[in-house]
Amino acid sequence: MPGIDECLLAAMVVPGALGASLVDWTSGLALGTVGDSPNGDHEATAAETAELARMAAEQRAFSPDGLPVEDVIITTPSGYHLLRFVETAFDSSVFLHLWLDREDGNLALARIRLSSLAEQLVLA
Repeated sequence: MPGIDECLLAAMVVPGALGASLVDWTSGLALGTVGDSPNGDHEATAAETAELARMAAEQRAFSPDGLPVEDVIITTPSGYHLLRFVETAFDSSVFLHLWLDREDGNLALARIRLSSLAEQLVLA
């Protein structure tokens, strides 16, 4: 079972990966980061993506059937941002953020890989 650092390094193996982080969406703090950040500041990126994750997780419009949101995908002309929620034994309020280069990235593979990593991640 990988910890935070191992999980983030494994995420960076995805083709086109530019950066990855584990973020607490209630506080907006990065619990771990690796690689680059879209705006050059991992902490600012964590705070900004936490707002989006919190909105997606808490709004019934995104989950009218009551099931939890699994991931959020943002596309830009130059890249993809994949936010994958991590279920934990305690109050789940963390997500993995993977930033992919649009030209080299494989969004489908990234979703599969982040899903697997989220299931294996050990938070202590």
